[in-house]
Amino acid sequence: MITVIGAGAFGTGLAISLSKNGTPVTLVARTTTIANTMQAARINAQRLPDIPFPKSLIVSAKTDTISPESPILLAVPMQQLRTVIQDHKGDLANHLVVACCKGVELATGDGPVKIIADLLPNATPAILTGPSFARDIATGLPTALTLACQDEASGKLLQQRLHTANLRLYRTTDTIGAELGGALKNVIAIACGAVIGAGLGESARAALMTRGFAEMQRMSVALGARPETMSGLSGFGDLTLTCTSDQSRNYCYGLALGRATGFDPAITVEGAATARAVHNRARKIRLEMPITDAVVALLDGKIQVKQAIKQLLSRPLKEE
Repeated sequence: MITVIGAGAFGTGLAISLSKNGTPVTLVARTTTIANTMQAARINAQRLPDIPFPKSLIVSAKTDTISPESPILLAVPMQQLRTVIQDHKGDLANHLVVACCKGVELATGDGPVKIIADLLPNATPAILTGPSFARDIATGLPTALTLACQDEASGKLLQQRLHTANLRLYRTTDTIGAELGGALKNVIAIACGAVIGAGLGESARAALMTRGFAEMQRMSVALGARPETMSGLSGFGDLTLTCTSDQSRNYCYGLALGRATGFDPAITVEGAATARAVHNRARKIRLEMPITDAVVALLDGKIQVKQAIKQLLSRPLKEE
């Protein structure tokens, strides 16, 4: 038995993939109405309307029936993670709890693993992250992810329980690096989208990705991550996907900024809140993050994309 809390696109995609081999999976929706509708239709009509649920996948709004041995995957937006855990705190205790969100909490600057550890001291926290889109996972396309858990034995157990025919998991104990890779790449994706949206070209995007990766490495090492983690799936891999695909919400949000067009406010853009949280944290530890600073200025309407690029290009010359 595996439990996935969060019936958005990514949670649904994971639940479909995990249940394809007959493993019992419970997908927990936000309300009874939503759960009943999805259970009756056997699809997520709003997020993945053309992908039917396997027989071993059931949808519910309850968490009080989670079996003791069930790993729990939290596929909810980063800024809602704390509230979701608090709402289901008693049912999540003593479980393997895996965050499937990417970002930094704006109010505290904490990542998902720390939030789980603080709120559920008797649980074993982990994070599943890396280059992936919900539709790819749900339709069975090959996908590789990073599974980070500080407890190595629990990490090995989760790796065995959560891998599928199309979902290959690489294990690490560096939860800080895995968290930051998934969070920081969203900020760079907004910048890359803005550059393409403003018509500044592929060369400018390549430069932003490269220098953005340097920012990701700089902050992650300063906060205690292992340098090699950022070069793996949770860092470089996710950065590459998110900065180059129209399936990325953060990249598309950046496109809208660059084109000065509207963007659907109902779509979750994790990188917007993360950019502000990272900007605040970098200032506190006196860390130079010029691309992140430029993204925050764009979000606040203080500068335009071309002004941001001009500022970045006018910075003092230095060695790479």
